[in-house]
Amino acid sequence: MAGQTEGLLNAILADIDAGQLNPGDLLDEAGLAARHQVSRTPVREVFIQLEAAGLIRRMPRKGAVLFKPTLEEFLAILEVHANLEGQAAGLAARRMTGEQAAELEQIVQACEAHAAQKGDGDPNGYYQLNLRFHGAVAMGAGNPFLVEMIKTNARKLMAYYRARYQYPGSIALSAKEHREIAELIFAHDRAAAEALMVRHVQFDQVTVMDLLAALG
Repeated sequence: MAGQTEGLLNAILADIDAGQLNPGDLLDEAGLAARHQVSRTPVREVFIQLEAAGLIRRMPRKGAVLFKPTLEEFLAILEVHANLEGQAAGLAARRMTGEQAAELEQIVQACEAHAAQKGDGDPNGYYQLNLRFHGAVAMGAGNPFLVEMIKTNARKLMAYYRARYQYPGSIALSAKEHREIAELIFAHDRAAAEALMVRHVQFDQVTVMDLLAALG
């Protein structure tokens, strides 16, 4: 039973990461049980874990829906998330290994190549590179608890970050900032890396309102 619960949880998280599940989507208990060939007991256990992490909300007589923030909630989560990402960049500037730095350099080059070759095209493809960039920085921080906190908060905002790359010029700007953050990490400039990552992750309120409207 424990294995079924863990497998189902990982499958749902993977669907969130891939954009197969988006804010406000209904998570149907019976449908999930049938799809993953498990009883309803693991589904209910997974719902408890997802609700505790703030990733779903239980709706009376409707089941569970994927967390969809209000403007106030979005801004509050973003404030926390930006500071967690900034902390990771600052720690990475101190702790990142040579092997991790080489991987980060490869990812940054891939982001730059995408921006140069595709411009505003294939925003979903760029978003996957963006996930790899932020994941590499977080791993370079050398703190697994911080990594998990970043993942949980990121999943509440992923659909909005993905939508952000639909805006003209956003991919080029992102790739440029990835390069700047990476260079600060490579130079072991903790304070500057942290500050720039915080700015990189943040949205202004007008953009937040546009994204909330775009995703209904």
